[in-house]
Order: sequence, then C-alpha cells, then structure tokens
Amino acid sequence: TPSPQREAPQTPPHPPPPPRARPGRCSGRGPPPHAPLHGGWGPQGAHTGEAPRKSGQGAGSNPYKILFSGTQRGDRHYLVAFDCEQSLAIHDLEHRLHQGKLSFASELRMACWLGLQPGSVSPFGLINDPANHVHLFLDAQLQHYPALSFHPNDNRATVVIPREEFLRYLTEVGNSYEFLELY
Repeated sequence: TPSPQREAPQTPPHPPPPPRARPGRCSGRGPPPHAPLHGGWGPQGAHTGEAPRKSGQGAGSNPYKILFSGTQRGDRHYLVAFDCEQSLAIHDLEHRLHQGKLSFASELRMACWLGLQPGSVSPFGLINDPANHVHLFLDAQLQHYPALSFHPNDNRATVVIPREEFLRYLTEVGNSYEFLELY
C-alpha cells in the first residue's frame, strides 16, 4: 500500500518590513515625538567635570557639564555645554535659549538621538545623530580655553581636545551649534 503523503508545513507569512524613517525623525529607534519628557539629572551630575579637576587632567581646559534637553512637544532637542562650576536652572535656560518650554530629555530620547546613556552625555554623541536633529549650545566662555574636556561618550574617561580640533569635529558631524552667553 502506498504511504500517505504528508502536506508540506505551511510557513507563516513574512512580517511586513518596518516603516522607513522619515527625515528629521529618529528612525524608529526611540519614542515617537509625543513621548513624555522627564526632569532630573540622573547620574550625570555625579560624573560631570569633577573627576578631571580632581585628577589634574585637562591642563589648559575646563571641564563642562552637558545637559540634554528638548521642547515639551519633543520635536526639538538640544545639548547645552556649560562650566561645571556654574549652575543653570531650566527656566533660566528657557529664557536664554528662546526655544520655548524645555525639559530634560528622557533616557529613551537620549538613546534615540545620541546613542548614549545617562551620565555619558557629550558633544561627541552628535556623531550618532546623522539626521543632525540635535542643536548644540556652547557656553561662550569655551572660546577662551585652548583645550576642552568632555566625556568620550563614556563617563569613565575624559578626553581633552584642542579647541580648534573640537570645532573641526563639529563642522564634520554637521549639527548646528552656537556660542551663547549663559550667565
């Protein structure tokens, strides 16, 4: 007797391809533009600027704090670099930047736009923003130092870079930036 024929197993249909990223969006790696923002420094305050100063690193440079913020709507995001000896209230920052109501951006947005984790925020994270979505505000005092100190996207280290080389890096990554009197 002939053996019964088995039906070939049916393969499930392939899932549809993911939607293509629209220009100016975070290519689906993070939250939609309307995701909530939250406040707080998280671990950034513990690792920003103090280690280089205590260790004597960064001769001729000044360690800087970096804030990652965004508008309440989440359609614009900013890095703000300022002297670690100074403090800025978010409301003062709103008035100085003229960008509307700001809030510290969430960890999801940080990962989405800069590819970084809290505590490692740095202008070097702009290399992970090929859409050039994030705008960088730099304390005007940076222009007076021959070298600058920032985390290399990891808060366990500090990189000291000549000011001219840092400005060349900013030109290469293509994000917009401006120097601003912050205090």
